[in-house]
Amino acid sequence: MDVTLPRLDLAIEQIVADPASLAAKPTKPPRGRPVHLSGYEREGQDFYATPAWVTEALLRHVRLRGPVWEPCCGDGAMSRVLAAHGHSVVSTDIADRRFGEAGVDFLACRSVPGTCRSIVTNPPYGDSGSHTGQSRSPNAMRDFLSHALMLTASVQGQLALLVRLQWIAGKRVADVMSAAPFSTVIVLNRRIRWFDMGERTNHGQHHHAWVVFDHAHPPGLPPAMLYA
Repeated sequence: MDVTLPRLDLAIEQIVADPASLAAKPTKPPRGRPVHLSGYEREGQDFYATPAWVTEALLRHVRLRGPVWEPCCGDGAMSRVLAAHGHSVVSTDIADRRFGEAGVDFLACRSVPGTCRSIVTNPPYGDSGSHTGQSRSPNAMRDFLSHALMLTASVQGQLALLVRLQWIAGKRVADVMSAAPFSTVIVLNRRIRWFDMGERTNHGQHHHAWVVFDHAHPPGLPPAMLYA
């Protein structure tokens, strides 16, 4: 078989005559999934006030028992909606947003406050890693879920968390949820806009859902899937 090899001596002569030929030639960028840019900086401690319609979507489908604890109350967006619907609400947060009791680290709590029977919140996802020692998503959310389930189990209560819809599909999260009294998932059929900047407001990047756990939920009964 006749194989023609490139002339090495000619290649060397070309390099000597034109050293710039050694410069790296531009290459095409690798193909892959495009990165979504929201146009906004991440808020410190993952603080994003929840629009009222999101909390109202939960309350249309779930009847909460007893006083409600909102442990990541922020500026009170969710607490105010809960109170407007007749619920007694205890509002706390690790940061001071001039609402509720500040300086309360949910993960350090060993019991629910007072006579609370339910926990309802939009938990920090850990994307910013802004808390000292805070783990990053998805571990932060899974740890939050496990701790919240432990606290609500102590009072045979309820837990409702607002989460990204795709988060539910994670294997480790699914293992925790499958072992818990998972009663309801409420899929929000429109994306949440976390900022309001008029015509410059971008559409939300993620779909969200409420995941609801109820320690009075009959064992073995699958969760209801609802849309709001």
